[in-house]
Amino acid sequence: MKLAAKLAGFEPVGDAATHTLILGSFPGVASLAATQYYAHPRNQFWRLVGAAIGEPLHESSYDERLARLMQHGIGLWDVLAACEREGSLDAAIRNASPNDFAAFRTRFPKLRKVCFNGKTSGKFAPVLSAAGYATLVLPSSSAANAILSFDQKLRIWRDILTTQ
Repeated sequence: MKLAAKLAGFEPVGDAATHTLILGSFPGVASLAATQYYAHPRNQFWRLVGAAIGEPLHESSYDERLARLMQHGIGLWDVLAACEREGSLDAAIRNASPNDFAAFRTRFPKLRKVCFNGKTSGKFAPVLSAAGYATLVLPSSSAANAILSFDQKLRIWRDILTTQ
């Protein structure tokens, strides 16, 4: 049996004005290859978050997408800093190392809400809720999550910008 290589995730996207952070689990194969969050063309992330903030992000370049998100006070990161995994499924993640959530307060001083893109990252919601953040577990934007339609997902994703 071949051992999976240890994969490293991405740096967070955000700045001192970030008030809402969306956390995925770990970048998929297409994202790692492109060094871009949510790079797989069938992943609905950019359409969902764009619709939630009223911007057609999926039609923009990657750099423009990130800039627009940050203009809305939204940042991106993943719950895992590194892991071993064959393929892109969260179920295949092994030997994972979490990101440094304690660094949130210095890195994102205005952060008030943390949203989780899917159930795998959502397992960390109690930790961040206990640290004083409002939390929201979103239905996964992955193409593998076909249980809900785009419109059903969007109804929940629109809550990104609501305060608790």
